Amino acid sequence: MSFYANDRYERFRALHEGPSAFVMPNAWDGGSAVLLKRAGFLALGSTSLGFAFSLGRQDGRHAVTRDEAVSNATLLSRVTGLPVNGDLEDGYGPAPDDCAATVCAAIDAGLAGVGIEDTTADPSEPIHAFDRAVERVRAAAIAAKGKIVLTGRTDNFLNGREDLDDTIRRLVAFAEAGADVLYAPGLPSMDAVRAVVRSVSPKPVNVLIGPSDTTASLAELSAAGVRRISIGGALYRVAMTALADAAHVIYEGDPSTVRSAMPGKEIADLLPR
Repeated sequence: MSFYANDRYERFRALHEGPSAFVMPNAWDGGSAVLLKRAGFLALGSTSLGFAFSLGRQDGRHAVTRDEAVSNATLLSRVTGLPVNGDLEDGYGPAPDDCAATVCAAIDAGLAGVGIEDTTADPSEPIHAFDRAVERVRAAAIAAKGKIVLTGRTDNFLNGREDLDDTIRRLVAFAEAGADVLYAPGLPSMDAVRAVVRSVSPKPVNVLIGPSDTTASLAELSAAGVRRISIGGALYRVAMTALADAAHVIYEGDPSTVRSAMPGKEIADLLPR
């Protein structure tokens, strides 16, 4: 591991050990990454959704390759100098060895963190069976140890499996298998968030924005014991919403709406020369 990669790993790991939660927004290209750095964020995540859609492909269906996803996450790190957590989905294959290979690729690329999901890329059976899911995280953890922050993630709630007991069972098993951070996007309530935190303590928990039944502030999530908050594909969707709104106004006959946009030079000045 290079000095720069090790420094970013150490900085990223230290953020999880702070007294309160930190926000890790998800960028999808160099421009979004440098704007998020300018806003003051200390670490970034990539977003499989934002990157896949920017290529005109589906998310979560292996339409993006491991090399493409790792290269995209590496770009975010290169243009910002920030620690970057790679959203590398299910590890790009069903076998534990696939997950280990993905973690090794992320380490070689100098990423500070990597996530491994229990998803399958098969809509008819979207979640790996429990034992298989744990085996995959264990293989990833062996490859990751001391070199990259590994997040073990279960996507039960994103796939209609609204079973908090099974979600916690998986996260506890991922923690015991060696995952450094635990993550279950789509938790339904602050009570569920607190239950997850208690179950895997003292390991840190990542939450996606906040529970679906309420708007939780950074302070409230910190008080519940959350240590990292990610945004997923939401910022990409915010950007696409602005584009769609502007496109409608232009189509209706007012092209001047784009005059209020950020100048290209403002973004260019943030990019490496």
